[in-house]
Amino acid sequence: MVEQEPAILDAVFHALSDPTRRAMLRTLSEGECSIGELAAPFSMSFAGASKHVKVLEAAGLVRREVAGRTHRCRLDAAALAEAEAWLRHYERFWTGRLDMLEALLRAEDTETRNPKGEGQ
Repeated sequence: MVEQEPAILDAVFHALSDPTRRAMLRTLSEGECSIGELAAPFSMSFAGASKHVKVLEAAGLVRREVAGRTHRCRLDAAALAEAEAWLRHYERFWTGRLDMLEALLRAEDTETRNPKGEGQ
């Protein structure tokens, strides 16, 4: 399994745990935005949106540039790639488990249709 820095993964999953932050990331996946633009769909204040952006920044998911009074944000997906690598390990685990379950169910179905080798 790929070993990532636990604190980084903790920060990424914490950031992704909030639906507002996930929506902000989706918006940023379409291009750079100001904090005001990120706040608009939620009818939230600049300060409220800025707090969400700070969490995303701490997780390494967003980069913010300040030009005067304008705060421009852009997505930095590298941390998402690390989280995906961590999740991929468990995807393989569950795929293997589901494949075993499918084989057991198919064997049970075959046995139910043809008990004790009848009809052979």
